[in-house]
Amino acid sequence: MRTLLVGLLLLLATSAAQAVDLQGEELARYHALNAELRCLICQNRSIAESDAPLAQDLRAIVERQIAQGRSDAEIKQYLVDRYGKWVLYDPPLDSATIILWAGPFVMLAIGLLVVFLLMRRRRGAPAPSPSLDRERLNRVLDEQARDADTDSSEERS
Repeated sequence: MRTLLVGLLLLLATSAAQAVDLQGEELARYHALNAELRCLICQNRSIAESDAPLAQDLRAIVERQIAQGRSDAEIKQYLVDRYGKWVLYDPPLDSATIILWAGPFVMLAIGLLVVFLLMRRRRGAPAPSPSLDRERLNRVLDEQARDADTDSSEERS
């Protein structure tokens, strides 16, 4: 019974610690920013979705920055300066992130080029010469005609 009570108290304390003191437009900004920032531990989840301790710290930083009146751009820049561009889900286009932005298009172009070359190779392959088949057919027919002539001349005799 004590274990259940202690667990319940810990759960209440944890949910109280995660409560946000923002309201109205500030609360909407808080949720929007949390959805735009990547959890550095989970990597494929936003800090709004993550339960990692670092994500909780980042949410607290965002809350404090909003309460201090900073703009979304200033908050993002603060986090980028502290944690790097990886914290942003949509990193800006620059020399360090060009591979992220151009990579899918380059891979698509390479795939289309491979398909084009394979189809061109199939079309360009020489078809079997019909004259060779006709020659063989003529030889077979000639042999059959000779055999038939031989058989008919033997029957007459």
